[in-house]
Amino acid sequence: MAEIQMLDEAAMGNITGQAGVTIELETKVNIDRFIYTDEGSLEVNDIFVGGGNRNDYFSELGFNLTGQAPSDLIDNLRINVDIAADGDAIINILPMAFGAVDFTVKTGAWNLVSSTTADSTTILDNFQMDALIGSGTIRIDTATDKLNFKTDFAIDDMDFDVPFLAIGIRDFQLTGADYDLSAPQPLDLFASVDMDIYKAPNNAGVDSLAVDLQSFNADIRIGGVLIGGTSIGSVAMDNLAITNTSMLIYGH
Repeated sequence: MAEIQMLDEAAMGNITGQAGVTIELETKVNIDRFIYTDEGSLEVNDIFVGGGNRNDYFSELGFNLTGQAPSDLIDNLRINVDIAADGDAIINILPMAFGAVDFTVKTGAWNLVSSTTADSTTILDNFQMDALIGSGTIRIDTATDKLNFKTDFAIDDMDFDVPFLAIGIRDFQLTGADYDLSAPQPLDLFASVDMDIYKAPNNAGVDSLAVDLQSFNADIRIGGVLIGGTSIGSVAMDNLAITNTSMLIYGH
């Protein structure tokens, strides 16, 4: 039998990983109810996060953008985790095979609930979003103590109702700012997001969660805006650009 020798700390210090870690992921998540409580509560019911179980995303392109068979799982997903020489943590989110990663988010009613009476208000209901992710990168920078998040994504279809205002949104679609429905190109499909997340003081000098949106460029189309169940028309925003936007989040 081979002899097993214990390594001392000096010997272990000379052992370094070179290739990082890769995670291949398939998953779906169901949550019956999510509750956030302050004095009253916000309840989100019947949450589902998984695959879209379809292969006709952005059908005007004429091919299966995921390159996979339909599934209700988030799949075709590879996560590479590396630690750079300067200590930065780098997490890359990529498809395992050529094609975008599809995902769907569905919920039931979002209710505001009183803690002292039987009163409640449904602020959102029948939410469903079918979307694609092209890529994503998370980098935690040791020099700046900032988390930088970049992703390319597109929303093929999103529907929801706002019952307390009698408003409904149908066929919401979000793409890259250069995506042209009359001459669609897959390389123009995805909208890009670049944001930094870090700690910063608010006006009172209290540490807060800071979010800086460096850039976001997209086209938005809404097939139908419903008032009282009747469509009042469609909406489009061409070349929407949001830049140099900052916010601080803290308790009060």
